[in-house]
Amino acid sequence: MKIFNTLTRKKEEFVPLKEGEVNIYSCGPTVYNLFHIGNARPFIIFDTLRRYFEYRGYKVNFVQNFTDIDDKLINRAREEGTTVSEIAKKYIEEYFIDAKGLNIKHATYHPKATENIDEIIKIIKTLEEKGFAYNLDGDVYFRAKKFDEYGKLSHMPLDELEAGVRKELDERKEDPMDFVLWKKQKSPDEPAWESPWGLGRPGWHIECSAMANRFLGKTIDIHCGGRDLIFPHHENEIAQSECANGVPFARYWMHNGFINIDNQKMSKSLNNFLLVRDLSKIYGYEAIRFFMLSAHYRSPINFSDELIKQSQAGLERLYNCIENLDFLISKSQSRGVSEEVKGQVEKYKNSFIEAMDDDLNTADAISVLFELAKYANTYCAGENLSKDDLVLFKETFMELGGVLGIFYSKKDETLDSEIEELINLRQKARSEKNFKEADRIRDLLKEKGIILLDTPQGVKWKRI
Repeated sequence: MKIFNTLTRKKEEFVPLKEGEVNIYSCGPTVYNLFHIGNARPFIIFDTLRRYFEYRGYKVNFVQNFTDIDDKLINRAREEGTTVSEIAKKYIEEYFIDAKGLNIKHATYHPKATENIDEIIKIIKTLEEKGFAYNLDGDVYFRAKKFDEYGKLSHMPLDELEAGVRKELDERKEDPMDFVLWKKQKSPDEPAWESPWGLGRPGWHIECSAMANRFLGKTIDIHCGGRDLIFPHHENEIAQSECANGVPFARYWMHNGFINIDNQKMSKSLNNFLLVRDLSKIYGYEAIRFFMLSAHYRSPINFSDELIKQSQAGLERLYNCIENLDFLISKSQSRGVSEEVKGQVEKYKNSFIEAMDDDLNTADAISVLFELAKYANTYCAGENLSKDDLVLFKETFMELGGVLGIFYSKKDETLDSEIEELINLRQKARSEKNFKEADRIRDLLKEKGIILLDTPQGVKWKRI
């Protein structure tokens, strides 16, 4: 498999540190609210990366953290008159509701920042002892320019990085580029922990370094997240981790592209942050997942009503093929798998793997599924169908769809006894050439949300 490595700016053959095993750290949410589609994109993309490695036989150790201490949580707790821990607990639970809806697997570990304070303090102490960190009356900062390779991930010279860095209120810093590792407690309602520098809490960047180090080791295979995290978050993670440990932090860096909303950048000023929870009520969770996978993960993607409806329609076409296979399987006899079908299915599988091996090209992988559906539909329109061929088609759809995390929200297609009886009565009326009665029953079933399709193999039904 080849991965585009942000660190080297080129596609590289993926070679894990340990044969047959992959360690992945994916930046998770700051849990002060429901997550929006900008958050959803990396969650879905890197869940798919994990699924693909598992499909290819790797053992995957996948870590996605929760940032459960942050200014945003503190402010939210003050607004709602509750505690930071209650806000975090609430929105971690809400995260898992939406993640389940999007078919995002639980990580191997979901560590919380507040459960890793000892590890965080240990790293900061090491940085201080090595001269990379300094204490300013309880606030501890990292000397960015002391790390000779600072900027190697964002590929920008220091003067450009310095021009773009957010100006901190603390004028005491030795250099504007220095970033906070430990924050002194500012008010009694602010959560704080004992440390060598007094009561305080960790900065954002150090949390991920500590959790990656604890759960995956000093050097990990893949670190991933959105493009917006390249600088300063991931750049700072590299600096503090490599200065503390003296070894490379992550060997491959993967970053997904931005999402625009109706061709406008998603931003707070435009108030166009669309929550996944709200969108799921309109389009369904699976359509959102399918939409996110329909473009290459590194490309920008534009969200609009028209485009996600196209994704809904495309997903429906694939489901229709699978449902048709289910129906024909129930009506067909076993005649063995034909060599032609076996060879064609193998060809599509190989094309799917080739697409995914090329820097996780889910867009091309989805195109393969549509090609497979076209071939399966052509086969199903023929005569002398073999149940074994049909089963192979169905199994292949579910296998490859499982890698992408789709084909999971199909409704229970069982019928209650009243509807089954109506279908049987309609069939009886048709056999007796009582077409008026057959049409009446068909219209009655339509009112109940069931449409009927008459085929050479028998009557098919579908929920509206």
